[in-house]
Amino acid sequence: MILDKLETTVSYRCPHCGSGVVSLVGAFSLSADMLRLRCTCGNSEATIVYRRDKKVSITVPCMFCSSPHVFTMSQQMFFGRELYSFPCSYTGIEICFIGNRKKVLEALKQSDKELLELLGDATPDDIRAPSASLTDPQIFDIVMFVIKELDAEGKIKCRCEGRGEYALDILDDSVRIMCKRCGASVEVPTNSVISANAFLHADSLTLT
Repeated sequence: MILDKLETTVSYRCPHCGSGVVSLVGAFSLSADMLRLRCTCGNSEATIVYRRDKKVSITVPCMFCSSPHVFTMSQQMFFGRELYSFPCSYTGIEICFIGNRKKVLEALKQSDKELLELLGDATPDDIRAPSASLTDPQIFDIVMFVIKELDAEGKIKCRCEGRGEYALDILDDSVRIMCKRCGASVEVPTNSVISANAFLHADSLTLT
């Protein structure tokens, strides 16, 4: 019964609209297979999974990377810290905050200032999509190289059992990888240097 009274606040910044998503998470709600924290814009979500080893895994979308980041922590740390933050592994900027609601909101506000200082006169959209024009050939080459390497190593996954049948759709500012069998797909941005470099270090690619 004591476990059910535990609660904490989780926050992340939506990479699509820039809003801070703040949600109260209790131990009872966490007992489900997966808890989803969605942005009101409907374009992003963070997922929280309570694992069998009693650890908590959090998958958080990132403003700077094309793929989300996964963080794992103990149940005691998840519910017991006043404030805990996780950074983007590529930029070092904190993208997820967990803890006391007041502390989390203060940290989110502070991250706004740091982000604005980093961007200067630019905006988050300028980093993710600096131009509506055709993709820079160098960025496109990086993305295509990684996709081909992952495919050759069998590290592209979809809803099919075993290996799917993958095809590429080249768009103006992204590459869509899709499976002809199950219909799962994912788009990788090709108009951002930051996203392309982050994708260069991808260990796998999951189509949804």
